[in-house]
Amino acid sequence: MTAQLDLAQQVLDLVRRLGGTQLEASVSVDRYATALTRFANSFIHQNVADDTTTVRLEVHAEGRTAAGSTTLTSPEGLRDLVARTCEAVRLSPPDPGWPGLAPPAPLHGQGGYDDATAAASPQERAARVRAFVDAAGGLETAGYCRTSSWHGAFANSAGQAVAASTTEAAMDAIARRDGSDGVARQASVRLADLDGSVLGARAAAKARAGTSPVELPPGRYEVVLEPCAAADLLSNLAVWGFNGKFHAERRSFVELGADQFDPSVTLVDDPFAPDSPGAAFDAEGTPKQRLVLVDAGTSVAVTHDRRTAAMAGGGARSTGHALPGERPFGAVAFHLRLLPAGGAATGEPDGVVDPAAAGLVGGVERGLLVTDVWYTRVLDPKTLVMTGLTRNGVWLIEDGKVTTPVQNLRFTQSYPQALGPGAVKAVGPVASLQPSGWGLLWWSAPALHLASWNFTGGASG
Repeated sequence: MTAQLDLAQQVLDLVRRLGGTQLEASVSVDRYATALTRFANSFIHQNVADDTTTVRLEVHAEGRTAAGSTTLTSPEGLRDLVARTCEAVRLSPPDPGWPGLAPPAPLHGQGGYDDATAAASPQERAARVRAFVDAAGGLETAGYCRTSSWHGAFANSAGQAVAASTTEAAMDAIARRDGSDGVARQASVRLADLDGSVLGARAAAKARAGTSPVELPPGRYEVVLEPCAAADLLSNLAVWGFNGKFHAERRSFVELGADQFDPSVTLVDDPFAPDSPGAAFDAEGTPKQRLVLVDAGTSVAVTHDRRTAAMAGGGARSTGHALPGERPFGAVAFHLRLLPAGGAATGEPDGVVDPAAAGLVGGVERGLLVTDVWYTRVLDPKTLVMTGLTRNGVWLIEDGKVTTPVQNLRFTQSYPQALGPGAVKAVGPVASLQPSGWGLLWWSAPALHLASWNFTGGASG
């Protein structure tokens, strides 16, 4: 962390020397080290690693703002970054939304960091792949095991200077039999938490139980969404719903103070949860802290960066959710969690039903067990009506028992409506952190038993 903070201070010094002390400037330094072991046809076919440091500079002068970035951290590379950004600010259009620099403030905590995960070898990742393949019992398998670390720092000319680190390990893989796929996913701060044999057995059980699926007519069905599927609700609520910019522009469904969700729903953005690979500050240098967005069904907050807080007015302040380089998009919950009901998971690790969802299936008279959804797209941002497809295993539930595999279905569903008052029949006892392809964004979800989900057709239309 010291190296990244020293680099940030070097850039600030260059801004003062080359651009003058009248300029306001902020610098982010992010070092991402990621290693990936990928497998297909039950064989490892790729080991790749990337270790890149990116320096981002934002300069403000006389009502104008410009930004630049580089991965060239030599003295020449940094000097070039500063020179071109200082020149660009003089040619930039006026920036009436400039919120000013983040003031000096201490961090509220640190995200999870594990030395062993940061230093994990290809052999350690390969051992988990081998365990997954062996547990699949001869089925065709494919997927990846990933380890990554982040060391970041931020400094600005107002005196804010912070640094932090975090690690992540993730496994995402399928087993396949006769065209039927079963999936298992898990993420954590620690590679040691990933058990390839448990994940492989779960994926294989789903693949074996999913062959020869039947076709069901469109309509509304009760559903049990396993954590893989429930995480998609969280990602879209974070991006399109609780985004402070969308809320200020009245493009979001969120009505602060209204009971918009079932009382069993509490949504929290928490970068410091024990299993969270959370960043301790955002791209503007604002320290992060635990933020409750929905409290027992009531919408109580949205996420803000400094710009969206200024836009919202009324004394709103940044909640520490600025995205790097994404000023027009607004602020997003980086570590959204739907709090579980508590208690213990009851399923067998090699069963068709994810243990996190096993206790919910018995409460369904007739409905569907949904393992996963994908290719989800927004149809109406204001009501957050989404369309998408099921995948990796769908089964009919009858009288509390999983019975028949079902062909994949297309759905058209308002996510807030699916979680609305009276619509959530049960929340699972434990949450599962899901792997993300969004950088420093993760979702943690329990399984959900929902009263209604609108399926509009088969996978082909």
